[in-house]
Amino acid sequence: MEELLTVSEVARLLRVETTTVRRWIKNGMLEAILLPHHEKESKRHGYRIKRTTLDKLLGESPRDSVSEQQN
Repeated sequence: MEELLTVSEVARLLRVETTTVRRWIKNGMLEAILLPHHEKESKRHGYRIKRTTLDKLLGESPRDSVSEQQN
């Protein structure tokens, strides 16, 4: 199964704010999976970003990201 990252995890890895990641998603610059809403009062969407999508954005091969995780 493919690894899914939260908006916070992606923001931390890219050293940007979560707001920036959400803007990239909304503008179509970053592909993400939209999670279903469980709370009617929540205005924020829940997203997950595939690790491979992030790797493509960074220009890394999957092998590169695995070796970084092990170090």
